[in-house]
Amino acid sequence: MTALAAADEESFAARARAFAAIHAGRATETLISNLHARVETIRCASGDLPVTVHDGRAGDAWVCSPRTTYADCAAEESARYLPGWMAPASLRMISSIGRSLGWAGIDHAVAINNWLLSTNLYPPRAWLDPGVLLEQAVARWPHHALWFRSLNEHDNADWLEALQAAGCRLVASRQVYLYADIGALAGMHGNLKRDLALPRKTSLRHCRDQDITDADYARIAELYALLYIGKYSRFNPMYSEAFLRCWHHAGLLAFEGFRDADGRLTCVIGLFRMGRTATAPIVGYDTTQPQKSALYRLTTACAYRACLEHGWRLNFSAGAAGFKRLRGGMPSIEYSAVYARHLPTRTRIAVDALSSTTCRIGIPLLRRYRL
Repeated sequence: MTALAAADEESFAARARAFAAIHAGRATETLISNLHARVETIRCASGDLPVTVHDGRAGDAWVCSPRTTYADCAAEESARYLPGWMAPASLRMISSIGRSLGWAGIDHAVAINNWLLSTNLYPPRAWLDPGVLLEQAVARWPHHALWFRSLNEHDNADWLEALQAAGCRLVASRQVYLYADIGALAGMHGNLKRDLALPRKTSLRHCRDQDITDADYARIAELYALLYIGKYSRFNPMYSEAFLRCWHHAGLLAFEGFRDADGRLTCVIGLFRMGRTATAPIVGYDTTQPQKSALYRLTTACAYRACLEHGWRLNFSAGAAGFKRLRGGMPSIEYSAVYARHLPTRTRIAVDALSSTTCRIGIPLLRRYRL
């Protein structure tokens, strides 16, 4: 193992320990108000992987609830993005899927390597054996389906192959946008180049991670909620001020944004990194401000700039697809790999049906409408 790989492995283990120190043995709803799950860990060669155990509570955030993801959120997305003539049939199909998933007990779900974020980042496949992980998980949680979320076909092809070989079914979830080389992309995409220059032109005051104070966490939670809860979906995780404080103090999130003349944050982004890849689970801005303020562009420019400066790859998750494509984001289908061979027939049938529906119908729709 190279020195860089060894350092990345230790960094992963340290982050997993920090996550467990915050969440293990603590009710998730004390930090994320719309999420009721237990946080545990499972041992692997590189340390303890985070695990969430969800026992079927309806209406929970989608990051732990498969039913919310594939019924409630899917209904919202269909109404928002599909052509009007398609919506009625789509909503009827999704309603039927929701009833089927509820009947099958799909929300009794254990998610392995689940960091309670919209996008989980994975360690290199060579560090551990997915088959061994599944054996341990079946023994510990014999009544739960086993989920590996956030696996995309570009970054995690080896994980997807190994998990399918071990008996998992692939369930398509969304289309994410990946940036491998921000510098090269800025030379090819004028929108990205202009965004990288935008922070030098704004009258707002730049706020780096070291400038975040205790008084800022409530404002960060407010800005995140304005965008992700108010504008997008009530099923996104409702991160509290306490969550943001704990994660920031533990080094799991790095914040950056801009302040107004009164010193109040008007936009902010929180980056989570694993190895050479970063993602942005926290994005927020004052949605009451006029679009000409370019607050969303300023916010995302912080992520692009950080990845450019450090040589990181960026997984910019899903959403704002047109915006991300114009800046060189490469679309990639994201999946969950689901193991249910140890469960009753009705659960296995539901997982098989979900896999077939999302892969045969969902993926073509994601690609056709460039979502």
